Amino acid sequence: MTDTARTARGGVPERPTLDGLEATWARRWQEDGTYAFDRTRTRVPATGTSGRGGRRDDVFSIDTPPPTVSGELHMGHVFSYTHTDTVARFQRMRGKAVFYPMGWDDNGLPTERRVQNVYAVRCDPALPYDPAWQPPTTPVTEEQRRQPTSISRRNFVELCERLTAEDEQVFEALWRRLGLSVDWSLTYTTIGRAARAASQRAFLRNLARGEAYQTEAPTLWDVGFATAVAQAELEDRERPGAFHRLRFTGPGGREVLIDTTRPELLPACVALVCHPDDERYADLVGTAVRTPVFGVEVPVRAHPLADPAKGTGIAMVCTFGDLTDVTWWRDLDLATRVVIGRDGRLVPEPPAGVPADPYAALAGQSVSTARSRMVGMLADAGELVGEPLPITHPVKFYERGDRPLEIVSTRQWYLRNGGRDGHLREELLARGGELRWVPEHMKHRYDHW
Repeated sequence: MTDTARTARGGVPERPTLDGLEATWARRWQEDGTYAFDRTRTRVPATGTSGRGGRRDDVFSIDTPPPTVSGELHMGHVFSYTHTDTVARFQRMRGKAVFYPMGWDDNGLPTERRVQNVYAVRCDPALPYDPAWQPPTTPVTEEQRRQPTSISRRNFVELCERLTAEDEQVFEALWRRLGLSVDWSLTYTTIGRAARAASQRAFLRNLARGEAYQTEAPTLWDVGFATAVAQAELEDRERPGAFHRLRFTGPGGREVLIDTTRPELLPACVALVCHPDDERYADLVGTAVRTPVFGVEVPVRAHPLADPAKGTGIAMVCTFGDLTDVTWWRDLDLATRVVIGRDGRLVPEPPAGVPADPYAALAGQSVSTARSRMVGMLADAGELVGEPLPITHPVKFYERGDRPLEIVSTRQWYLRNGGRDGHLREELLARGGELRWVPEHMKHRYDHW
């Protein structure tokens, strides 16, 4: 008897297979609306309410961070959504109407970087829109990526929308195959018009209420992406470096030695800082010293973040070498001498008060070249003490970047969040106290903020 005959008899195949099973059930669930959210249960008639529109006791809402559309899904995505899906199914078994949408995070640096890599292009807002422009045939070569084609902002945005749409189809197909029980009719994208309009309306409200403001301030900057980076997006990576010991000149010709891994920032030096309890430098606090090579007079100040056990115990404050420099600059109300531009090179002109002659050797140079030249200038001036000491130390990177972050001065928008407004802080904490915390012990931590 043939396999066909055996299959026909009773409809039971001799060799059962799972091929096509996922697609069959995904189609069945979609047609039947198995996981569709029942909107009629979003507002259950309430008794004794005070105009808040009713209770939501029959609704269980799941807010999951949408996965970034910047490549391929991996097992980490699968495992994390398996946990969420288990919760969704459990709540449905309890009779809840589960609000479980799927979103795609396609608005941001990962999308821009992926478009740059896939099409070998770079956005240039100064260029006009070209409706006839077409991207190169993919895959592009490494040579094309090294010399990307510049296109207008509108052309670039169109490429972002085109590529993310393709990627999202692949993502959705995989989630459906895995049997994720989301309501696919609720799918949203962070680059979509609805999300953009909502964020713009919210920002305009912030502006109208006086909560949004602009100011010139130090900003974490990724040179490769040419954009500001949030602190939540940082990661430390161990990198080789070296301590260079520099000789500053204090009152009466006193020698003051400083260890630094960034000698190229010497023209950006605005102060020396020691710990308030460090007796070695107590008599220097409130005086001024002169920087090597440049001869710029800078104050000596005390701050509790200075580590007496690190290096020589007294640190060079530059604007800006790292986040601690930013803290010292802000807390001590120091001057600003920015030398690194957004392109990752030292700016063409020296900051105010810094002599042009020695600075000319550094102007326009990359950080690594400027560092090498500065070390040579220090050695020639006899103000480099000993040989550089090789070390390995953590350096800040954007989590998706491949070049160390710099701190540059930019004009940025900020939102008042209660950090410097006691009344607003208390109001926000009071609203947080109205939440039901799960697990309960997290409420204790919140109460101590």
